[in-house]
Amino acid sequence: MPDLSDPICPLCGRPIPPGVPQSLHHLVPKLRGGKGGPVILLHHICHKEIHATLTETELARDFNTPEALRSHPRLAKFAAWVAQRPPDFLSRVPGARRRGGKRI
Repeated sequence: MPDLSDPICPLCGRPIPPGVPQSLHHLVPKLRGGKGGPVILLHHICHKEIHATLTETELARDFNTPEALRSHPRLAKFAAWVAQRPPDFLSRVPGARRRGGKRI
């Protein structure tokens, strides 16, 4: 059962109790100059969804705050869906769902 002192995931708003898979997300990707920059603690499933949805360039340029991440339509839909699940909910996150053609 989540404790009131558990950190809250800034994407989905659910508590992150001890033992639940979690990850630190660099608000600006390390490869885009974010090494040593601010990080946020997320559920692992939320972190994987961010990287399946957005490129590192998009993250660095347009989605480098929790508020901006929550404003992305696909991430907002995901957050609303996952917020209805318990904090320890796990599911496979499909591969990249980014727009555009094939990468070479």
